[in-house]
Amino acid sequence: MLQQLTDDMKAAMKSGDKLKLSSIRMLRAAIKNREIEVGHPLDETEALEVAGKIVKQRLDAANQYETAGREDLRDKELAEAAIFQAYLPEPLSDEALTDLIDQAIADSGATSMRDMGKVMGIVKAKAQGRADMGKLSGIVKSRLS
Repeated sequence: MLQQLTDDMKAAMKSGDKLKLSSIRMLRAAIKNREIEVGHPLDETEALEVAGKIVKQRLDAANQYETAGREDLRDKELAEAAIFQAYLPEPLSDEALTDLIDQAIADSGATSMRDMGKVMGIVKAKAQGRADMGKLSGIVKSRLS
């Protein structure tokens, strides 16, 4: 992913795509800041986590701008989110999420809401960067209750 970011940044510079260039620089800076925080170069999973967090921030900001009636700023946030999403793995379908959760429940032997932490630990490891954890949590709650 990091090499792809560098290559895409060079291509954006050559083509003059200012939005893509600034978005890629923003993502690289976020990854670099996270590396400084943890004290080591990020592996692929950690870098995907950073990218996922940035996408979520952009989508949240877009919703806030839409509520405030600022479509121009909303569109910019959505465009940036689309650029960042290109670096994330393909999201899991609802059917795949349900199957993954059912498998995690079976593997952990979960029977009640007390076991939600065990199930979420298994699911989070397998779905990192490919699913919204809030949505996953809701599905797990409905399965365990």
